Amino acid sequence: MQPRKTFAIISHPDAGKTTLTEKLLLYGGAIRLAGTVKGRKAQKHAVSDWMEIEKQRGISVTSSVLQFDYDGFRINILDTPGHQDFSEDTYRTLMAADSAVMLIDAAKGVEEQTKKLFKVCKQRQIPVFTFVNKLDRYAKNPFELMEEIEQTLGIRTYPMNWPVGTDGAYKGIYIRDKAQIELFEDCAVHGQQKLPSTIGSAKDPMFKEALGEEIYNNLCEDIDLLDVAGEEFSKERVDKGDLSPLFFGSALTNFGVRLFLEEFLRLAPPPAARVSDNGTIDPEDETFSAFVFKIQANMNPAHRDRLAFMRICSGKFTKGMSVYNPQLGKSLKLAQPQQFLAQERAIVEEAYPGDVIGLFDPGVLRIGDTLCEEGKSFRFSDFPVFPPEQFARVQAKDTMKRKQFLKGMNELAQEGAVQIFKQYDDFIESYVVGAVGTLQFEVLEYRLKNEYGVDILMNHLSYTVARWITCEENELKALKNSDSILLIKDHFDRPVVLANNEWQLKWVMERNKEIEFSPVPQNAQAI
Repeated sequence: MQPRKTFAIISHPDAGKTTLTEKLLLYGGAIRLAGTVKGRKAQKHAVSDWMEIEKQRGISVTSSVLQFDYDGFRINILDTPGHQDFSEDTYRTLMAADSAVMLIDAAKGVEEQTKKLFKVCKQRQIPVFTFVNKLDRYAKNPFELMEEIEQTLGIRTYPMNWPVGTDGAYKGIYIRDKAQIELFEDCAVHGQQKLPSTIGSAKDPMFKEALGEEIYNNLCEDIDLLDVAGEEFSKERVDKGDLSPLFFGSALTNFGVRLFLEEFLRLAPPPAARVSDNGTIDPEDETFSAFVFKIQANMNPAHRDRLAFMRICSGKFTKGMSVYNPQLGKSLKLAQPQQFLAQERAIVEEAYPGDVIGLFDPGVLRIGDTLCEEGKSFRFSDFPVFPPEQFARVQAKDTMKRKQFLKGMNELAQEGAVQIFKQYDDFIESYVVGAVGTLQFEVLEYRLKNEYGVDILMNHLSYTVARWITCEENELKALKNSDSILLIKDHFDRPVVLANNEWQLKWVMERNKEIEFSPVPQNAQAI
């Protein structure tokens, strides 16, 4: 059983997250040549961006799972969307990770989406490793970036390496624990291949000569300052999420990527225990358990398949084994398990705690489902839920496409791409769609057209607040007749109230004090 390292990469949009993912694959030996995310001329796209809309826009709109072996480790990378409109997908993916790599743009520093995602990591107390990216261009002073991370996010940092050179023209990195300098060669590989370098003791006169006296002396002063005034390294604090190992580099040019990969694998934690309603489930437990954190339809458009991504928490998984699903109250046979390098797949014969595998699913599994060994019955902690903030009424343009429309809407809702609702006593085949951000509506429209062959009519609604309600049937009737709100029901027929704003909602709540209002369904955790 190889040591497992299962982690998510988080960042603000356009910080270079998908590019870093691809370069880790390059240095890990999983791919021989790296394409650029937006390299349309060469028709190359990031390995982890498999959806057509991602290739066109050069962004990630859904999490992807990539696995490869390197230096005795089994590595599970969970590449997540950076755009805030897809935060819910990212939050769910973080539930399956044992650590996180936080990517920061060296010129822009800590950005808004990074703050939100870091907050979730802090709540879960998972170790966070920081990679300051884009040193190939203008950047803030490294000390300034350290201070910004510490003041904005409230976490101390320990630089594992330090940039060597001048701003925008860095020549290499200083490796602190070995007191070595690694100088990178100028070459025309454009980040597609590993970057050649020279590495050796920082005291070697060759480096002082290559760098020049001024740059070399500035480096020595910086390192002295870090050693005297900086944090002391503590693996215990890293594991608790109180100290973040900090790396400087450039994913685009491969500057510092090798060191980051090797140090991350050395320091990142193994699979962690998970909390259930039957106590803590330890990865060393021989009893099999797992949970579903993602559903994805149409990863292979030719086969119209639907895959459920499962994180193994304990025990050994074997192909074809039967497991128990407490939510369904019945057993399932896990046939044709898959592991991924984006769209490339391989059948899995066995897997262990920390591994992420895909299961062909006919529509039975749901996000958050627990799977455990037959004869056992427990559930892992509920997944966080985002209350939707934007709404639109959606229906098929062509009534002859009704069947495809209903199938597409239901499958995309099961993925968690959007939340769908139905209006009470509404006999028109339409849905009210709830989303966190506008881009989710665009992706919904794009995928319905390209994956299900359905053009839609979309009418954006003025509501901005949703509340799930608990009440008696007669109290529900009173709300149905109210002109100030819209009463709908979710995918599980639970009643939901939509209001234009918080003030209007408060007005409704004051006149219906016997009704319980909640921002998320019962037993769900709000973000």
